[in-house]
Amino acid sequence: MDTSIFKGLGVAMVTPFKADYSIDYPAIDRLIEYLLTNGVSYLVVQGTTAETATLTDTEKRELADYIIKKVNRRVPIVLGIGGNDTHRVIESYQKFDLFGVDAILSVTPYYNKPTQKGIYLHFKTIAEATRLPLIVYNVPGRTGVNMTAETTLKLAHDFQSRIIAVKEASGNLNQMSYILRDRPKGFLVLSGDDGLTLPQMAIGADGVISVLGNCAPAQFSRLVNLALQGNFADAAPIHLELLELIDLLFAEGNPSGIKAALNALGIIENVLRLPLAPVGESTYEKIKNIIKKYA
Repeated sequence: MDTSIFKGLGVAMVTPFKADYSIDYPAIDRLIEYLLTNGVSYLVVQGTTAETATLTDTEKRELADYIIKKVNRRVPIVLGIGGNDTHRVIESYQKFDLFGVDAILSVTPYYNKPTQKGIYLHFKTIAEATRLPLIVYNVPGRTGVNMTAETTLKLAHDFQSRIIAVKEASGNLNQMSYILRDRPKGFLVLSGDDGLTLPQMAIGADGVISVLGNCAPAQFSRLVNLALQGNFADAAPIHLELLELIDLLFAEGNPSGIKAALNALGIIENVLRLPLAPVGESTYEKIKNIIKKYA
């Protein structure tokens, strides 16, 4: 497939909830239109930022179907399907009607702390069982295990028609550098760290799957597009302007910060499902004050 559709700014969408903790579909409509009218390249549905761990299987299917229909092919859609039980991940994949989905995002197994061989076999098994392209997701800060550059590259070379990209959120620039140096043609390397996106793109990364993009899509898509064009002189001031907001969004965890920002913009209610909780009043006020620039 043409992997270039996943270059640029991908946004890991939040799942808006009402005060009674049910899914807020009108807020989803508002968020989708806000993102699509402000230049995002594609949407990532049911990633970590979506509080997917708190969604029931029925909610996951209904939510994915709703977003796919609402987007109506205006941008590509990546669906998050991951877990720490390989065969259950495959079962989850098989339960979805994947019409309208362009790729799967799957995180490294968490909690189990598998070896590199285990990680390789996990993704090998998933890749062989799925018909859609697979974006593997390395986020050791959440999973407790780092997928090394060697493992990523072995997957990329062994499954070139199936594993098309990595979302690399280790925060390790050297690790990303080795992947960029030795990746096969067409294999994308996507940042998973908003604050590192520009320096990572300066050494060849192809874009980002972003949290920040939920609330500042126009600004961040401009930064990413300038970087893709090699215009780092114009991208750098945007990067520096956004740094404080990025820090605030993650000050009390994700997606608590981004939900506060979207609430301040009037797009969603500031509601999370336990065990997550809204940010404190002080952090909320700081986010509210800074987000006015991007309204």
